[in-house]
Amino acid sequence: MLLTIDVGNTHTVLGLFDGEDIVEHWRISTDARRTADELAVLLQGLMGMHPLLGEELGDGIDGIAICATVPSVLHELREVTRRYYGDVPAVLVEPGVKTGVPILTDNPKEVGADRIINAVAAVELFGGPAIVVDFGTATTFDAVSKRGEYVGGVIAPGIEISVEALGVKGAQLRKIEVARPRSVIGKNTVEAMQAGIVYGFAGQVDGVVSRMARELADDPEDVRVIATGGLAPMVLGESSVIDEHQPWLTLIGLRLVYERNVSRL
Repeated sequence: MLLTIDVGNTHTVLGLFDGEDIVEHWRISTDARRTADELAVLLQGLMGMHPLLGEELGDGIDGIAICATVPSVLHELREVTRRYYGDVPAVLVEPGVKTGVPILTDNPKEVGADRIINAVAAVELFGGPAIVVDFGTATTFDAVSKRGEYVGGVIAPGIEISVEALGVKGAQLRKIEVARPRSVIGKNTVEAMQAGIVYGFAGQVDGVVSRMARELADDPEDVRVIATGGLAPMVLGESSVIDEHQPWLTLIGLRLVYERNVSRL
């Protein structure tokens, strides 16, 4: 069994693979204050409930793959693998790890590990050219060339950040549930804000992806557009450019990177 851990700024997603199949997954809040010991207890609690794993931490886990956008959490997870999974091969995505995807940016080291991992999975599952739209704390758009190269992307404020900003900065507004309203024209303040978020982000996705596709390929119709991230379902039904929805894209990418590196450990 392979344990994959994707640490985002807001949430951490964990997936358990049996071969190529995800047999279990969990989503928890990301807390940069958690220590390695606290993370180990949390992992034990989650995995202890799965019938394919033993009661002791690490029982049934044959490998671990981790990517993190929060350096302090990556540091603590490194300690978790050392102290509690010392005999289990572990791949932490950082400079020097083999991904199979060339990074054609001005400074490859500053590209988020999750964005590279998404590109790895997109190339494997759908080929290039492709654009990955990841709906997380930020909404990121990542471009992959026909040859499977990561060529750059776009970073925009995410849905939840925008909702929080409206609630904080709007004197007569408040934080709302992110949900699809009854219609585009809101009949009350909450629905008006929901319409702005849902249809505004759908329009953003369509506009940004269309511009990127024109730069990425001679024929923009050749570009596959893949959506992932926890908030992707809010926009899927309203966007006209998304071809595929793969909620576990990052976890699949982690599995692929683990397989490409484990023989080198």
